[in-house]
Amino acid sequence: MNRIATLFQEHAQHGNSLFIPYITGGDPSLTVSEDVIVRLEESGADLVEYGVPFSDPAGDGPVIQKAALRALQQGVSLRSMLHSVERLRQRTQIPLLIFTYYNPLLVYGEKDFARDAANAGVDGVLCVDLPPDDADVYRQAITDNDLIAVFLAAPTSTDERLAKIGAACDTFVYYISRLGVTGERAAIAQNLAQAVTRVREKAQKPVVVGFGISTPDQARSV
Repeated sequence: MNRIATLFQEHAQHGNSLFIPYITGGDPSLTVSEDVIVRLEESGADLVEYGVPFSDPAGDGPVIQKAALRALQQGVSLRSMLHSVERLRQRTQIPLLIFTYYNPLLVYGEKDFARDAANAGVDGVLCVDLPPDDADVYRQAITDNDLIAVFLAAPTSTDERLAKIGAACDTFVYYISRLGVTGERAAIAQNLAQAVTRVREKAQKPVVVGFGISTPDQARSV
């Protein structure tokens, strides 16, 4: 079974929360990124979002924008990220979720990417700027290669929209904790607990909360 699917199945049985950190691949190098992921697992991470650097990351704040630029200057690409996953699989079996924008997938080729990602040891893909309405070919390629497809839900998503997003997500829905870009926030949204409950009920999937969760206290309150 897919590592992400197994993780969430076990989570459902035990009812514990999951720690899912994000890192930008290749900043300052892929070798360092691989070491960081191994350390994250040793420190209790359950799953890692492995971010593909992109030149125009519209959903990201200045920290990740700068990290992506540094990685791109090192020549990091989607293809080299998959090679990095291959190396990681010699060291760890922690579930890995590729976090990417659509343009690199389009250039690579959706079907080729899904095949190569699965062969490398990727478990799932979150394409942050691809809505499920436009993802038929992409999602079929992901499913055909036993990967997990993840889509975003937002505070502005209607009940009807949440149901559609939930149907498109294989294992969990990724909920943006507040509108805006990634990055640190002084506080999380006051109604976050109620919002997560609504997303879970309407999407009929477990919910992962991201964007702006930057301190231990904030994580504990989710």
